[in-house]
Formats: sequence, structure tokens, C-alpha cells
Amino acid sequence: MPADPLAPLLALPAVTAAVAGTRGAVDTLLGNRVLRRRSADVSAESALHGAWASAWLAGHEHSLEDVRSGRAAGDPVVQGALRAQSAIGSLADTWTRAPRQALARLHALAAADLLAADELGRPRPGTAERLDTLAHVLAETQAPAVVVAAIVHGELLGLDAFVPVSGLVARAAVRLTLVERGLDPKSLVVVEAGHRELRSEYDAALAAYRTGTPDGIETWIGHCADALVAGARETTAICEAIARS
Repeated sequence: MPADPLAPLLALPAVTAAVAGTRGAVDTLLGNRVLRRRSADVSAESALHGAWASAWLAGHEHSLEDVRSGRAAGDPVVQGALRAQSAIGSLADTWTRAPRQALARLHALAAADLLAADELGRPRPGTAERLDTLAHVLAETQAPAVVVAAIVHGELLGLDAFVPVSGLVARAAVRLTLVERGLDPKSLVVVEAGHRELRSEYDAALAAYRTGTPDGIETWIGHCADALVAGARETTAICEAIARS
């Protein structure tokens, strides 16, 4: 195994393009003038949009306004997505030091209304070894943030380790990775909305990742990069709406 376990992925042509494209999209977003004065408002709105889109991807297809107004408050998945989003800031340091602990906390928050208390924070039996491997990769790799986030996302979805909210946990972990790796330090990009926009490609790209082949992993990383670019556009639209308000 090379010193950096993700180093072989950086030689894949689509990965090089993905890194450049996402860096450019996020840099453009971070230069938006609205962020100079109202970054807290943009961050709050990004979290709301992210929770809504993540719940939508989990099959709970409420409108954004229903989530915003509280009309979807009776849906435990929506509430779990909102709780997971609200924890991103407080879990960033834990994600760096102890990713397994951060994942357990995300599971406890996201599934609080769905599981018994003694089931919260516990991964599905048979997944512990792969989760330990993921933690090792996170500790050792210096790969670009979009690549690491894609691997985190693919592994957690592929393992379905945190039932019944593995998707919510995986997408929150993507945000944590983008924060920790410095690509999106304020968690502004609504990457979940990017995956929602590209919903027709999401499942197919994940199926490709699950093959474990270089082509399959390359396809998945490319999809995740496209979703991140789309998520940056969503945040730009949020900035524009706030500027008009």
C-alpha cells in the first residue's frame, strides 16, 4: 500500500478535472460580495437547504417551504436531517480526531426519532472493519478534499452502515470532510442539493463505485464533483436571494 492510500486515484483523468472544477467553483462562490456582510445568513440557509435536499434524497420529498415553515415537522427523517446539519460546526474537530465517534454522533442525531436509545450510534453488524479502514484512510491521506469526500460518501452509502439513515449520515460526513480539508471551511456549499439536481445519476454512479474498479470509482468521483459544483451554484442563488431581501 502506498504511503497515501488514495494516491492511485489522483492519476485517473476524471479525478484531475474534478479537483480543478470544484476548486474553481468554490473559489468563485467564496468571492461573492454577499458573504462579506451576511455570511451567517447564507450559512443558515445553506444548512436548511442541505437538510431538505438530504431528506428528499432519502425519499421524503417535501417542498423546501414545508421544511422551512415547520409543516414537515412531523417527519422524523426531516427532523433528523435538520439535527445532523446543525451539528456540523460542533463536530468538525471530532471528525479530524475521531471520525468513528463523529459518525456515531451523526447517527444518534439523525435516527433519534426512528430507533431505540440503545441502537443509536451503533453501526450495522459486520461493517466495523470497513469503518476502521475508512478512519485509517482519513488519517493517512493528503488527497484533495473532493476526492476524500467522495470516498467517505461512497463508503458510507455502500456499506449502509447507519441504518435507517445511512444517507443522511453520509451526506453530513461529506460536509464535515469539505470543512476539515479546507475546501469549504464555513460549510456554505449545498452539496446535497447538487446530488438532488443530479438525482438521475446518483444511484448509477454509486453502483459504479460499488464495483470497486478504477472506472467505477472514477465515475463516482466525477459525479460527486459535479454535485459539488451544482451545490456551489445553489449557494450562489441563496446569496442572490439574500441580497434582494
